Amino acid sequence: METATIEIDVLTGLEKLSKSARKLVQLSDDEIRAILYDIADITGQHHNLILKENQKDLDRMDPSNPKYDRLLLNPDRLVAIENDIRAVADLPSPLGRILEERHTDQGLHLKKISVPMGVIGIVYESRPNVTFDVIALCLKSGNASALKGSRDAHFSNLAIVKLIKEVLSKYSLEDAIYLAPSARESLSFILEATDYIDIIIPRGSQGLINFVRDHAKVPVIETGAGIVHTYYDYSADLELGKDIIVNAKTRRVSVCNALDTLLIHKDRVDDLSVIFEGQDRENGLEIFADDTSYKALKNHYDRNLLHGATVEDFGTEFLSMKMSIKVVENLEQALDHIAAYSSKHSEAIIASDQDTIDHFFRNVDAAAVYANTSTAFTDGGQFGLGAEIGISTQKLHARGPMGLAEITSYKWIISSNGLTRP
Repeated sequence: METATIEIDVLTGLEKLSKSARKLVQLSDDEIRAILYDIADITGQHHNLILKENQKDLDRMDPSNPKYDRLLLNPDRLVAIENDIRAVADLPSPLGRILEERHTDQGLHLKKISVPMGVIGIVYESRPNVTFDVIALCLKSGNASALKGSRDAHFSNLAIVKLIKEVLSKYSLEDAIYLAPSARESLSFILEATDYIDIIIPRGSQGLINFVRDHAKVPVIETGAGIVHTYYDYSADLELGKDIIVNAKTRRVSVCNALDTLLIHKDRVDDLSVIFEGQDRENGLEIFADDTSYKALKNHYDRNLLHGATVEDFGTEFLSMKMSIKVVENLEQALDHIAAYSSKHSEAIIASDQDTIDHFFRNVDAAAVYANTSTAFTDGGQFGLGAEIGISTQKLHARGPMGLAEITSYKWIISSNGLTRP
């Protein structure tokens, strides 16, 4: 598709989308709930179609690519998606909530109420499940959605959006979703569409996020990469710590809340052989260890999977069965390392001393900060938000998992009995 043709496609789609956004705000919550249940139902009825198209995308990707697991759909994941859509449908509406109300001495009656943002643009890589999440959350919050998926998920996204549009067409809302061409050339038109898109949320690699932030004219909510640390303190419980670290690292390596770097107190280095016992055989976990941790592990771990760490192994989001280890002198050194390398996504401490935990909580700057808990819980569903449109690592407007409330804005409603200003 030539650039001129892509531009026409994008601008035409966005114009229709903008008009459709005005229809969405007229729907009742019961109508939105019915639409979402219909979307979940049609997804369940067409597993074979979705999986067939998803396989076309998978066939074009090397299974060793960290993005492969993000791209993969299977029956279990589709059932989970259907349940998530219904869960979003059943959540209380985020719209029309009175956020503030007061009367002024002059006689003004003011109410601040929650309203849709309007049109939300999502730029994302590989993950076709994001297509479902975004559409469900946007519909529930009265927002139209402009989707720019990657070429990796081209066939998957086309199939998903086609099915959802079948449902929306019954309500004359088929234009409430726009899927831009997967060609890279369409991205610039999305990023510059200030007349049609109210906010853009990028989801993907740090490279994608940086590109969107640097080139967008539309306001951006940054959902940063997850460079995740866990600090294992002098006061840590070994068995508890082992379970947390293994879960945070190996549960699902391709997600942004997976552990990347373990920081361990110098007096607990001998615990490493217990913490990682069997992980070379069970999961093929590849470890990049600093000098001290390397010496502690070298007689207890497969030498083919144990490497000396370099500077590049810290501050890296691995998205694979790889992680780094660094030994620190104390809590303050751990905090300094996190401050230097964190992407401000999720950070954790394993400790039994409450003063140490409290100090960690106060000093770590991240969207989600954990004590004695796996970072795998940084997720909209786990936070009781139904689903998430992304995990914001910035501080403006929203931070952490962005559920329904985070993709609304507000407006002031003012009334009086004929009041004029002198």
